[in-house]
Amino acid sequence: MVVLATLCLLVLPRPAAAQSSTPSIKIGNLITLTGPNSTPGVGIDRGMRLAVEQFNRAGGVDGRKIEVITRDTQGDPTKAVNAALEMINKEHVDFIAGPTNSGEGLATTPVVARSKVPSIVIGVVEALVDPVKYPHAFRIYPSNTQWSDAVNSYALTVLKVKQIGLLGDTTGFGTSAVNLAEQGLKAHGAVIVYRGLVEANQTDVTADMRKAQSSGAQALVVWTNSAGLISRLLNARAEIGWDVPVVGHPSLGDGAVKPLLAKPENWRNVYNVGYRPMSYDDAGRLPSRTQKFLDEFGKGLRLDDTMLFFVASGYDTVDLIRFAVEAAGSTKPDEIKRVLETGRTFPGLYCTCTYSPTNHNGFATSDVVMNRADSFRNGTYTLAPGYGK
Repeated sequence: MVVLATLCLLVLPRPAAAQSSTPSIKIGNLITLTGPNSTPGVGIDRGMRLAVEQFNRAGGVDGRKIEVITRDTQGDPTKAVNAALEMINKEHVDFIAGPTNSGEGLATTPVVARSKVPSIVIGVVEALVDPVKYPHAFRIYPSNTQWSDAVNSYALTVLKVKQIGLLGDTTGFGTSAVNLAEQGLKAHGAVIVYRGLVEANQTDVTADMRKAQSSGAQALVVWTNSAGLISRLLNARAEIGWDVPVVGHPSLGDGAVKPLLAKPENWRNVYNVGYRPMSYDDAGRLPSRTQKFLDEFGKGLRLDDTMLFFVASGYDTVDLIRFAVEAAGSTKPDEIKRVLETGRTFPGLYCTCTYSPTNHNGFATSDVVMNRADSFRNGTYTLAPGYGK
């Protein structure tokens, strides 16, 4: 059994709470900040901190300050469950955000659901959101199907390849994402010539890449959020002289990948899932709201080792809670559920989300796009070639 005291404890600033008799709005943040799958969590944590600081400086939400209590789950489902139980039974949080990784979410979601604490789901695996089984859980990310459909469509209709290699890490997310990709690709006539799963901390992936190469794969679809594994895969691709397109997870374009590449050109011919609000248009412009955010906060926000979408999703997580509490005039779980299910659109920074009683996946599919990984700047990208033309 994991001892809770071993978990990393980070408490975000709670300005003036000690002098106020009004209880704060407590958000339990289950997030992976260390370990091989920590890349998303680092950016999400920055966005949440920024939102808390901004909203508290403006007076909080309905006069209540926001307090975020963070536990580093280290990508471990057991630690995530223990942390969730602590949040519910000891900290008595009003909301739970996360976990960052879907494998942890599969373990914690039933636990959180039994408590009726409203949860903002960050993981993409389909099973994490079910209005019947988990009525107080709402996803602020796209679903894995939305990601997978974008990747599969790009490989088949833009790159025009038929022989596909699939590779993921061995986490719950990586395994389920590879399974989903295989189903979708086969349904559209693709031939899966290679399928592999590797540990995120595997130091030498050359043999895996050679197997994929010898299979005759015309493109490699990769599902992992580990920057270290991604960089090793791309470096191995270059070492064996294989210029196959690599398409897949948003983290293929993460800023944390760049310094781990043996050569800058190893990032070429790599296309990651992205988001229209985070992407430059043909004229080199970002959407006005995104540009305004960068103008206001970009100088004080580190974006060289993450993606703006990770930061924005952390920001939007706190903002969605603010949106729901203000609309409900309450933090009571059933009131939060009621207002989010009314169909009111939440106008987030990267997430324009709309929920209903039967749909707790609110992310707009039209906002899921493909980006060119090597176009990375300030956590943002240009659209992949041929995409959306």
